Amino acid sequence: MPSTLDHLTKSPFNLDREALDWVTRTFQALDDTGRAAQLFNLNSRGDDREAEIVRLGELQPGGITRYFGADGTREREHMAAVQAGAKVPLLVSADLEGSRMSLSFGTAVPNPLALAAVDDVELTEAISDLMAREARSVGINWSFTPVLDINAAFRSPIVATRGYGSDPALIERHALAQMRVFQRLGLAATVKHWPGEGYDERDQHLVTTINPLSMEEWRATFGVLYKAAIDQGVKSVMSAHIALPAYVLERDPDAGEEAYLPASVSAPLNTALLRGELGFNGLIVSDASEMAGLSGVMPAHDAKIEIIASGCDMVLFSSKPEAEIAAVRDAAHSGRIPAERFYDAVTRVLALKASLGLHRNVEMPVHVGEASSQKLSNEAFARAPTLVKDRNGTLPLDPEKHRRILVVSGGIVEPMQNARLDFKLPEMLAAEGFEVTLNPYGTPLDTEGHDLVLYLFGEETLLTRGRIFLDWRALHGDFRAAMKRPWTSLPTVMISFGFPYYLYDAPRVPTYINAYSTHEAMQTAVVEALMGRRPWNRSSPVDPFAGAPDARY
Repeated sequence: MPSTLDHLTKSPFNLDREALDWVTRTFQALDDTGRAAQLFNLNSRGDDREAEIVRLGELQPGGITRYFGADGTREREHMAAVQAGAKVPLLVSADLEGSRMSLSFGTAVPNPLALAAVDDVELTEAISDLMAREARSVGINWSFTPVLDINAAFRSPIVATRGYGSDPALIERHALAQMRVFQRLGLAATVKHWPGEGYDERDQHLVTTINPLSMEEWRATFGVLYKAAIDQGVKSVMSAHIALPAYVLERDPDAGEEAYLPASVSAPLNTALLRGELGFNGLIVSDASEMAGLSGVMPAHDAKIEIIASGCDMVLFSSKPEAEIAAVRDAAHSGRIPAERFYDAVTRVLALKASLGLHRNVEMPVHVGEASSQKLSNEAFARAPTLVKDRNGTLPLDPEKHRRILVVSGGIVEPMQNARLDFKLPEMLAAEGFEVTLNPYGTPLDTEGHDLVLYLFGEETLLTRGRIFLDWRALHGDFRAAMKRPWTSLPTVMISFGFPYYLYDAPRVPTYINAYSTHEAMQTAVVEALMGRRPWNRSSPVDPFAGAPDARY
């Protein structure tokens, strides 16, 4: 065990003597297998409570990421039973990112990009308060948010709606507001994706991405963001499968391949830059350890060892937990993971638990689905839709002038479910008195007999997608139709309920709207604005023209 744990009495853990004694006693009561298990955060799915209790009882991991069902009461009971069976209290995590990543038993809320579009810090704080209280009500004590990524490369599908835009000052205002609210309510926050995503057009689920900034540029942007979060006491940082070659090469110009290792297995980035230069004293957790950004670099078995050896304190996910927990234990015995590094990681995991009061078995508050929460969320959704341009004065829509509407859409794309969902908006317009016709996706476009063409796109941040762009051939049905543009002869409106950069592929569309989220509440908000009953937001948290000057016309 480390000779001293005094660093755990400092920010962000701030442990008192009672908590520090609990960390010491708990560490000493565990054998090395139990200590290695504390360094793993595993998946938790389904509602077979007994099987889950048996599985987690055998493994005794440090934490779980739970994929919650729609029955809040059942989930609360499930998590209480799981915690009751744990020898050491569990960290229970979730990605609280809003929109379709909202907790299914609770209140759907806007995603970060929508909140950035509103740019009202008090609203972000109120939404964060709602999210934290509902999360805490079922036993979540750790969120893998907020996102500090800078949405600089417009083609990147991985930041898009998950981050607070492209302006570091805007990101800092809202991300740190969420962080402060979460931690005030007993929910550990995690800033991600270290050392900073948003300048690579690729997706770390598929490949190790590269942060291409010089260190002067990095320190002026990501460095400022992470230092601000650290100074304000963020409890954890997620080290991602992103390389920062400028830093490694700054230290060693001959580093070669090491300069392009993902941060999750890079000691220079985790230990020298994050802990040393920026002074981070909290817990470092890897991003999902089986993403191709890491699994494309080294075998999964070795990756788990290198994650800990390179300065992370916790491994996120494992498909072979028994074998990989044993591998980390054995690596500590052999010295591949130095003993000091192994013990430091274990005590930091325990310190995070103690800092959240888990050693005191604090009872979970109940706060789910209140009417006031829905009212707040609906108002937040209503303020977000952004009218980027309406060159021909098409809006508001009029059932007399635009009665026959042709809807062209690929539906709402759900990558995790491998599904396409239908928009509710056409039904909403029909209820307003319009005659709405759907052009089936993949069939030749025929605009004859219509008064207006309405494009609806439902692609939020699409993990494992690789690219997001308008596939005109698929959208319009065939080769010849792919080259047709209806707006030269008919009023045309294009609405994105997610990815905000479609003007790059459709620069001359006369009316373009960014609505950021595919959730039904956002569709309702858009209809209200289309009909002229609500004002449009005119503030964009990113450049919606994607740098294309012709997109403004």
